[in-house]
Amino acid sequence: MAENKEERRERLRAMAAEFEARGDTLGWFEAFYKESAGDIDQIPWADLEPNSYFRAWAESTGLKGDGRKALVVGCGLGDDAKYLHDLGFEVTAFDISPTAIEWAKKLYGDADIQFETADLFAPPQNWVGGFDFVLEIYTIQPLPLQMRPQVIDAISAFVASKGKLVVVTRGREDDVEPDVLPWPMSRQDLSRFLEKGLTQTDFVVMPPVDEDEPPRFVVEYVRNSTSS
Repeated sequence: MAENKEERRERLRAMAAEFEARGDTLGWFEAFYKESAGDIDQIPWADLEPNSYFRAWAESTGLKGDGRKALVVGCGLGDDAKYLHDLGFEVTAFDISPTAIEWAKKLYGDADIQFETADLFAPPQNWVGGFDFVLEIYTIQPLPLQMRPQVIDAISAFVASKGKLVVVTRGREDDVEPDVLPWPMSRQDLSRFLEKGLTQTDFVVMPPVDEDEPPRFVVEYVRNSTSS
């Protein structure tokens, strides 16, 4: 299974490069899900369980939904959305891939989760500033580095006044250049969130499950009531 995952990662890297070369930076997501043809083993990031780093953080902080409105950015097959639902959040989850969203609905259709096909850069207007809790896991990293500020700005915009954002990412030091997709994020990269009216309230570095992987950063932000 590990070899298959690495083969699929190489395939997605090639596919991403192909689409970017023809000016369609985001098109490879849908193509990759379609090519997987309903086989979960073909999706390297699909485990049918929540991200282990986020779950460890959530358990250590006693995260509870209490009916708050949550948004999952780039939800894929919906595993993290289901986890937030089970914690008591009112969950909306979106992905740019219609195939991924249909897949998520099949997996978790019994749960009261609003799965939507949407573009991060052209979301429904009522999503802007509309969520008490926003979760972003690994969706910034696969996008081209030159887009990173734009991606961070778009994600930040979802957080309501006094709302929270949690980011889970592969991490790197500021002086280390990323050399392979998915591109890890540095503290300097993450500082862009602070420029968008968010305050960092937690920063946890977690060792990777696999030795050849970079560490994971789990970062929590809050939007002050006076921020815009």
